[in-house]
Amino acid sequence: MGTRILSLAAEAEDLAIVAAVERADHPGLGKDAGTLLLGKTLGVPLTPRLEVEADCLVDFSHPSATVPRLAECRRTKTAIVVGTTGLDPGVERAAEEASREIPVLLSTNMSLGVHLLLALAEEAARRLGPEFDVEVIEVHHRQKKDSPSGTALTIARTLAQAMGVDLEKAAAHGRKGNVGPRPVSEIGIHAVRGGDVVGEHTVLFAGEGERIELVHKASSRDTFARGALRAARFLAGRPPGRYTMANVLSWNVNRHSGS
Repeated sequence: MGTRILSLAAEAEDLAIVAAVERADHPGLGKDAGTLLLGKTLGVPLTPRLEVEADCLVDFSHPSATVPRLAECRRTKTAIVVGTTGLDPGVERAAEEASREIPVLLSTNMSLGVHLLLALAEEAARRLGPEFDVEVIEVHHRQKKDSPSGTALTIARTLAQAMGVDLEKAAAHGRKGNVGPRPVSEIGIHAVRGGDVVGEHTVLFAGEGERIELVHKASSRDTFARGALRAARFLAGRPPGRYTMANVLSWNVNRHSGS
């Protein structure tokens, strides 16, 4: 993801790459990030921390790196977009504290299409009510470490809120054995792993005699890289606070409609 974000940012006429940050033991530290990752010189060395002024930092690294990046952005007054998944509650607390001083956007998925899917799923859950059973199915490549995906959990939380239920009690992570009839307002969550699937998420609403499926399929990681760069464009220059990809989606629609 870092390579794709760097590549697309280098191609964008309205963006300038001023820093590239990696872990402290990376063998490429001090070398030109473009030469290392893109095969062309960018004039930006790979560094272990953010040391220059920037409008926005995009973090797509590892959960262990997010809190230090938030601290660096607070120190340099830099907005931050975090697309890393598998974050623990400590990161959420650090993000909340940082948002008092800088603009912060954390999202489990940077795709605008996924966030439209979230809005549609929320509306469907409210309109269909408890007569429709709800299942969330996600499919990812065999190398993905966290399960279920952060996006699937975000979808499930959105559905639970719309349905007025506690996700901790309503969630059923797969099923095995004699589990009995499906309870009303249960939210099934299923993770599938295999091959090189970039990411697929399906929200299934099953009623008596009919079924509705909302599906999002990502065919390229560039989808998430472009979304992260859209978020960076949106976040740069904003006042301190917490922002979401729903804000970016609305901003993207408004700027293209001229309003």
